[in-house]
Amino acid sequence: MEESFQLARWILESVRTVVFTGAGVSTESGIPDFRSPGGLWEKYDPEDFSFQRFLSNRSSRERYWEMSTEAFATISQATPNAAHRSIAKLERMGLIDCVITQNIDGLHQLAGTSPSRVIELHGTCRTVSCLSCRKRWPREEVHQMVLAGVKVPMCDACGGFLKPDTISFGQPMPEKETAEAFRRSQQADLFIVLGSSLVVQPAASMPVVAKEAGARLVIVNRDATVLDRLADLVIRGSCGHVMELVLEEVTRAGRAWESIPRRSPCGPPHSRFPLLPGQGRNTDCPTGRRPS
Repeated sequence: MEESFQLARWILESVRTVVFTGAGVSTESGIPDFRSPGGLWEKYDPEDFSFQRFLSNRSSRERYWEMSTEAFATISQATPNAAHRSIAKLERMGLIDCVITQNIDGLHQLAGTSPSRVIELHGTCRTVSCLSCRKRWPREEVHQMVLAGVKVPMCDACGGFLKPDTISFGQPMPEKETAEAFRRSQQADLFIVLGSSLVVQPAASMPVVAKEAGARLVIVNRDATVLDRLADLVIRGSCGHVMELVLEEVTRAGRAWESIPRRSPCGPPHSRFPLLPGQGRNTDCPTGRRPS
């Protein structure tokens, strides 16, 4: 696929590549998109699960935990897919600055991406915290409590409300993570969107911030997005398939570079990998590559 080849080339050229992932990445692991046909918002009314309602009455908390437990039962069985694995390998190769994700499933970390390089804009379903004293539990521990019949888990330290560490409707976005995501977006020279419709704010404005700061913008999604017109490259298709092709091309280039004797002064700027065909040549270099 020519588009995947182009994306691989840009990744090799980039100093700071930011990957932004949405629900379209998670669905390839079998996690339904809440908003899509058959998703949880067809079974439940999202307005019933606002943060304000969670705080206001017990019946709302019971409904919230019923819905959340159903969702976690699915998420806990999911495993990283080709997109997660490819991103993790690229990060370990030093080619990904950070992953900004709208997803709450923690699959990037399970795939091997360094947790310090994952910014979870909407939180994570993998832990539960007390809203009062902030004591934290592994989600699986609280999940078993609910399955055993506890309808509304409470903090054993202070008696406060327990809630998964995800962002509900009406709940403030995490300030630290949001600020860091905008900062990384502004510093990026390549911003790759994977599997997001780019309609949920403020996350959807991050590609615009990156583009306005001079980054190349790539959007990989099965369907059109509202920002396609701003993108330097749009790829229609499976995020996993596209990223597998990208990783294959980057790996091929890396192997070619490793075969070049270390005394060679040739190589692309900012990278230990060689230029791909058509990326640009230095005629003074005997191998045709630009000096590093």
